Amino acid sequence: MSASRTWTAWSCTVRLTVDDPAVLGAACGELKALMDRVDKAASRFRPDSELSIVNQRGGAMVPVSRLLVDLVDVSLMAASISGGAVDPTVGTAVIAAGYDDDIETVRRRPAPPAALPATVPGWQQVQLNRKLALLGVPEGAALDLGATAKAWTADRAALVLSKRYGCAVLVEIGGDLCAAGQPAKPWVITVAERADDPGVLVTLAHGGLTTSTRTSRSWANGHHIIDPRTGLPAAGPWRTASVWAPTAVRANTFSTALVATGEAAVGRLTLAGHPARMVAADGEVTELAGWPASTQAA
Repeated sequence: MSASRTWTAWSCTVRLTVDDPAVLGAACGELKALMDRVDKAASRFRPDSELSIVNQRGGAMVPVSRLLVDLVDVSLMAASISGGAVDPTVGTAVIAAGYDDDIETVRRRPAPPAALPATVPGWQQVQLNRKLALLGVPEGAALDLGATAKAWTADRAALVLSKRYGCAVLVEIGGDLCAAGQPAKPWVITVAERADDPGVLVTLAHGGLTTSTRTSRSWANGHHIIDPRTGLPAAGPWRTASVWAPTAVRANTFSTALVATGEAAVGRLTLAGHPARMVAADGEVTELAGWPASTQAA
């Protein structure tokens, strides 16, 4: 018997499911506390976050917490694995595209002009001293950890909670899911482009399942997934990509790369062997690397 609780944070739906209802309340408290720590470290929407301070002090090495060191380290690993398709230095480009506030605030604004290309310095320009916990970005650059911090939090929470409470755990933060522990039966997941949209059902017993899409965090003339090659919102063949991998971070790295750079990301995904489902701009679906063929409409 499982129990679940849902709430809203980080402008997305958060859902925690456990197969021991007795621990749900305590587990939710721990997930919320972890998300609060990550927000204070890595949010670009709050001026008092560590990340905002680093971005404001471009050109300098800034002392940061071990948590932010871990989060930046993960983002650089994702950039390397994706061949630069998932680049944390797209912060200035995301802001130039119009995403400089809570998504609902951005959507309420009059339609802005189409975004102009913004400079993406490249993830290799990030200076991270892991031993001394110092972080620096080039002057005028800005880090945006949105592509990986959410997935890292899902991974971390699922692993810690399943070990602490000795039960199976499913953590969902927006389109990033992670399952840990050993459920009696695999979790049944609806994969869809937006909450409450029709989707397909898949089962998830362990690992990460993520969906990246340019249809949800979007506004007039823009969306939040940047193609680092152009410094503009991605305009590739796929509007949405879903990927399974051993962790949510790894799954999100590939799902974001597919939307951000299109065909350029397929080779790396194929070598990694992770199942994927892509939805083209016209709605045509492509499935790769053993995506479950027996899925049913939800």
